[in-house]
Amino acid sequence: MKRFLLMTTALVGLAMTQGAVAGPQTQPSGLPTVAPVDLGAAYHFVILSETGITDVAQSAVVGNVGTSPITGAADLLSCSEVTGKVYAVDTSGPAPCSIKAPARLNNAVGAMLTAYNDAASRSATTTELGSGNIGGLTLAPGVYSWSSSVSIPSNISLNGGPKDVWIFQIAQDLDLTSGTSVLLRGKARARNVFWQVAGQVTLGTTSTLEGIVLSKTMISVATGASVQGRLYAQTAVTLQKATVVMPKIGLPQ
Repeated sequence: MKRFLLMTTALVGLAMTQGAVAGPQTQPSGLPTVAPVDLGAAYHFVILSETGITDVAQSAVVGNVGTSPITGAADLLSCSEVTGKVYAVDTSGPAPCSIKAPARLNNAVGAMLTAYNDAASRSATTTELGSGNIGGLTLAPGVYSWSSSVSIPSNISLNGGPKDVWIFQIAQDLDLTSGTSVLLRGKARARNVFWQVAGQVTLGTTSTLEGIVLSKTMISVATGASVQGRLYAQTAVTLQKATVVMPKIGLPQ
């Protein structure tokens, strides 16, 4: 009997060290709580881009949009596609809805860069999961880090509570395959999911992503793809008949 109890205790301890498996998971006991990334002045935007927003109509964007330091003429979204405000550094943004607000945009872009660096600096709780292929997994809250690109060729689930946080640190590209979804399970919230990507982000046709994307380069959202979260790019955001909706639940962090 004593031997059985010792073996059971050892197995439970081993299981609690695992951050993700191909099955339902919750936050492993004993892991440190992960704080959300503070978006600061960027919080009030659903899309921020430093070099412009291209668009194949008709996209649907719910939330405020901004481009800086590039001229407002680099924002190719039409006013009818945005449910929110459109900000530019000058008067050349989409007419008639564009608002000239260079100081506000400067603060927001600065906060976006700070948020990117914050997410990148967190200590990882899980490294090199799946060698970069995480399709089919259910992921517990935590900080996941890869020195490579990450591909999601089949649906993944993020399973946790309303205050749980996921931070994904990706040293190269993020590729969400066409028709594939990132799903929230339990009471997980899109506002607590952060994708920090040093390379390019590609969301394939009809794919679905949850969370805030902090990209050092371009974010490309293909035909019919949808995002519940935010798209922050240090270069361009490209949309093609896509949907981007700011999370409805939660106040500024």
